[in-house]
Amino acid sequence: MQKILYTNNVSDAIKGLVDEINPISVHIITDENVEREVLPKLALSYQRIVVKPGDEHKNIESLSYIWGSLIEQGATRHSLIINIGGGVITDMGGFAAASYKRGVRFINVPTTLLSAVDAAVGGKTGINFEGFKNEIGAFAPADAVVISTILFETLPREELLSGYAEMIKHGLLSSAQEYNELLNFSIVDADMASLLPLLEKSVKVKERIVEEDPKEHGIRRALNLGHTAGHAFEEFALEHGKPIPHGYAVAYGMLVEMIISHSLEAYPSEELYRYAGYLKDNGYGTPDFSCKDYDALVEYMRHDKKNITRDSINFTLLSAPGHPLIDRTVGEEEIHAALDIFRDLLGI
Repeated sequence: MQKILYTNNVSDAIKGLVDEINPISVHIITDENVEREVLPKLALSYQRIVVKPGDEHKNIESLSYIWGSLIEQGATRHSLIINIGGGVITDMGGFAAASYKRGVRFINVPTTLLSAVDAAVGGKTGINFEGFKNEIGAFAPADAVVISTILFETLPREELLSGYAEMIKHGLLSSAQEYNELLNFSIVDADMASLLPLLEKSVKVKERIVEEDPKEHGIRRALNLGHTAGHAFEEFALEHGKPIPHGYAVAYGMLVEMIISHSLEAYPSEELYRYAGYLKDNGYGTPDFSCKDYDALVEYMRHDKKNITRDSINFTLLSAPGHPLIDRTVGEEEIHAALDIFRDLLGI
């Protein structure tokens, strides 16, 4: 089982894990922003591999650079990789570790709320390919994850909101009580110490599901709530040169999938309005698309990895908060109708 450490003594935790694993060499994978803003605070003396920041660099070129750097630095199968960064780094660094020498042990140290609650935990790794999110990858859990909210203290509002959307998703999957607790917490105004208990609770939701279904054969697909529509929004925005944060895309995707859930599974209408109001009141903005773009969004949904065939589009839906429904196939007409209601609810 993946070890998760919640601590504000990040450097000591990392050094303790290195001593425990006792690798032949240690290699940090990070990006330019984290190298500048975070690594000086951690004062770690291990070898570094630094890539360009941003989802547009989560690609085969960056992965190839990481592999080449590991070779240059003399990494072997008995080395240790430490991924320090956001979701791009933990996804891509994890895949580099899983594929180099057919598998090297690695640790994740998430530096964004989004990566702490989502990408760094659960063992999914990968890169984007041919315009599609996480198209190439592997299941490869980190040996350990070090989570500390002090690393989030300088995050901009957009980054906090993006990560918090994934926490709301976990609340929706867990229970009405946990979902309500999250909607009533002000992530932007909160001090990071008060966030830690909520974050730990949220990560444990994912831990429980992943432990039950590590390779996504069943209930783990519930974690894709918001992602079928959300990845379509994300990929559409990237194609048009107007990228949006992953968490924002998931936040929009959850509303679309709540609307479909209302139509097909009697999800309460009052919950649609409450959640749409939450998005508007907390500054999530709106995705830039019109009814002319519906077919393009549906086409992106057809490429989702949960789909069994290209002719079906698979969603995780809800009958109520805390009651997810996996493997629900939804037709194109229902998706178009949901996008109409989505635009009405958010005033697009």
